Amino acid sequence: MPLDPQVRALIDQASAAGLPPYPTLSAEEARRVMVLRMAMTAGEPQAVAAVSNRQIPGPDGPLLLRTFTPAGSGPFPILVYFHGGGFVVGSVETHDHLCRALANASGCIVASVEYRLAPEHKFPAAVDDAFAATRWVTDNAADLLGDARRIAVGGDSAGGNLAAATALRARDEGGPALRYQLLIYPVTNHNFDTPSYHENGSGYMLSRADMEWYWNHYLAREEDGLHPYASPLRAEDLHGLPPALVATAEYDPLRDEGEAYANRLREAGVPVAFTRYNGLIHGFLRYHNVLDRSRQALDEMGAALRETMRF
Repeated sequence: MPLDPQVRALIDQASAAGLPPYPTLSAEEARRVMVLRMAMTAGEPQAVAAVSNRQIPGPDGPLLLRTFTPAGSGPFPILVYFHGGGFVVGSVETHDHLCRALANASGCIVASVEYRLAPEHKFPAAVDDAFAATRWVTDNAADLLGDARRIAVGGDSAGGNLAAATALRARDEGGPALRYQLLIYPVTNHNFDTPSYHENGSGYMLSRADMEWYWNHYLAREEDGLHPYASPLRAEDLHGLPPALVATAEYDPLRDEGEAYANRLREAGVPVAFTRYNGLIHGFLRYHNVLDRSRQALDEMGAALRETMRF
């Protein structure tokens, strides 16, 4: 399918803004640039019934957890959410508007985790934080007006990677029990040699050079990229994982690895709902305030969560 016209306008707008590419910047500079990029398209944040910040215990000190509670009466299902940003940029703040929209669309409490970023904290620090936060949310669900029997993990891009790794680790370590995993254009493999990397490696917001820069910051050693908690696609066994929704974008270098992971899950007997969003690019869900197709995708993901997370 041709590139969506609204996406083309978005790419042109980003190009005209003249913001420098991440590989030319330090991690700190890139984080500031991401805030500027997000501000260009964030729009007015949706209202939710309640937003709360709290510090929860992490493996190496406290972690910020921001919860978004939808309208209605609890106990609510909970989506533990990990933001995207290549393990290097992004934050609870940059994804505030998306988490609000997900809470409203899904009827879930969205618990957004401020995990440690690279290169200050290399793999597996982010995975350790994601798993610890998921355990804490499960153990303290009632205090959040949530239901510990209905916990899902989810995230976009690098956050999708952390959600998949958390599901693997929860299976490997005997819990917590997870109802669902929402994997939005996820990073699943430390590998740049796929057709989608060759087709979409430049010109569509996320580039191959960006991904190489991210991975180089995230991994202390090249061989760490072989670990299944860094590259879930490399896990030998995917049996026993929770049902998944996997969403990819046609014009995304990560398209093929996300789809390969969906296929691997299905082959392992895991129920999988999969959608490739044709005409769209990596990160499209963050642009739900300016892209009609992104709003549609958000509604579809919210409906899937509502159906899966109900009693």
